[in-house]
Amino acid sequence: MSGGDIKLVGFLCNWCSYAGADMAGTSRMAQPAEMRIVRLPCTGRVNPLLVLKAFQEGADGVLVSGCHPGDCHYNEGNYYAHRRLELLSRMMAVYGIEPERFRYTWISASEGARWAETVTGFTETIRPLGRLNLAGGGARDDDHHQGPAAGSASPAEKR
Repeated sequence: MSGGDIKLVGFLCNWCSYAGADMAGTSRMAQPAEMRIVRLPCTGRVNPLLVLKAFQEGADGVLVSGCHPGDCHYNEGNYYAHRRLELLSRMMAVYGIEPERFRYTWISASEGARWAETVTGFTETIRPLGRLNLAGGGARDDDHHQGPAAGSASPAEKR
């Protein structure tokens, strides 16, 4: 299995972790290409259901990264995130997801090298696990978001 077969999603704080990832990119630090980043105002706004939805929609691994505790631009957002995400990480097995497929971390804007190390390590953890196979028939087709089939009418068009 090649590394391109896995899909990783990263939910990153705009102020710290996203800036750290940007620094890693602009500094041309080597990092895997499998990570798709979702930029958020604050990790304190990450609802655990958003992480689970990412897995349901085809992510093989999810990484949440924000400001270091005490450095949140919204004062306490990362403390809220820490509580929610720690509980979520303990519940992963209950949802049929290997706990290794989910990680949260704190990376500041000046830690581009740390971002590159973190995303590389996370990718290397997920690659041997391969694609996530959710019990209950989670959609795994790459084209399952194509929208309605050609010729099918929307509810408004049926009226």
